[in-house]
Amino acid sequence: MSKFLKKALTASWFHGLVYHLIRLYALTFRLTVENEKEWMTYLQSGGRVLLCAWHQQFFSAIRYFKTYQDYAPGLMISRSADGEFIAGVAARSGWRPVRGSSSKGGRSAALAVISHLKETGLAGHVVDGPTGPFGKVKAGLIRIALGADAVIVPFYVSADRAWYFRSWDRFFIPKPFARVTLTYDHIIPIHEPEPENDFEAQRQHVEDTMAKWLKLPDQNVKRQD
Repeated sequence: MSKFLKKALTASWFHGLVYHLIRLYALTFRLTVENEKEWMTYLQSGGRVLLCAWHQQFFSAIRYFKTYQDYAPGLMISRSADGEFIAGVAARSGWRPVRGSSSKGGRSAALAVISHLKETGLAGHVVDGPTGPFGKVKAGLIRIALGADAVIVPFYVSADRAWYFRSWDRFFIPKPFARVTLTYDHIIPIHEPEPENDFEAQRQHVEDTMAKWLKLPDQNVKRQD
């Protein structure tokens, strides 16, 4: 990575530029949002909601997630240089970045997200980020939900045409004027594990629920059972 690019990734002006370019680009999407009312009703009635997604799919939601800025939602983002860039973009969407990941600073970041969730009622989480493995929901998601007494609501993005990157997560970006669907799954309640192996059962249930919506380059529509 060049010195210029390293400096740009941490520069506020660059974060702002990229954020506005993303918003302009996303305006070309023919966006449909499905099943938002269920969890919004729960949130507005005093519940706590932890939205979660696969790393490969968060790009398409950046513009729409500006609509939640009044809730000042929290979001855990890694302490890497790439994370610094993502945190800058997220902050311009009204989200409150908390720095840390499963590989570095994860415990303190998780505690900060739990505290934030208790205060505002809303947070987001990338279930397999920042480095995978692909299709694996990490245990931190369940720990945060338990600590904040929050429900989990997965969301997914599908597009009728998209570009796919050769990255660990098969990251994709919808092509201009693509039909893009942002789908919220049903609320998943999380309870204190008893017996002890119930924790893993809950993590596996979330993973199995979300796995049907992972996408590969030859799949232009959402997966079905």
